[in-house]
Amino acid sequence: MIVEPRTAPPEFPSEAPTAEEEKTLYGLMAEFEEHDQLLEAARRAYAAGYRRMDAFSPFPIEELAEALGRDYTPVPLITLLGGMAGGLGGYFMEWYSMARLYPFNIGGRPHNSWPNFIPITFELTILIASLSAFVAVLVLNRLPRLNHPVFNVPEFRRASIDRFFLCIEMQDPKFDREDTWRFLESLEPISVAEVWDE
Repeated sequence: MIVEPRTAPPEFPSEAPTAEEEKTLYGLMAEFEEHDQLLEAARRAYAAGYRRMDAFSPFPIEELAEALGRDYTPVPLITLLGGMAGGLGGYFMEWYSMARLYPFNIGGRPHNSWPNFIPITFELTILIASLSAFVAVLVLNRLPRLNHPVFNVPEFRRASIDRFFLCIEMQDPKFDREDTWRFLESLEPISVAEVWDE
């Protein structure tokens, strides 16, 4: 029996996207050795007009949020509104139940005896304010997010150890692959890498 070598099947255009086609560019990321370099790079990127960027550091850097242009966060306002809603809601709940639903005359006190309502009002103010802050932080940071495109860059493993990263996202209006790459290289990083979202 003679076995003839098989020839490769003819190539037809596949309708399913390949692994390369499924990848989309998330942005470009520069790696720095010192936190001062990252801070200066963030300032220069903001001055150059980039707005959709993020920085990663193994420890908090005091002026980094301002350097990235994030000097305002709505979390304190959401916390205040949540606390006010909790306090007013707690007071209304007690007033409505004591003065409207069950108006008992106890010791000749008025039905709207606000000193009695202070503990519950205070507790609900703190409870709703803290829950509002917690939920606001989760929602505004888009958490929980179990995977992020920057995790696909092998060098990013050191972001929690001893390296500092600046990532400029492709969604930035000023983003151009070549120009942004050249700009990041002008910041004198250790390396510049493409960040792919799979």
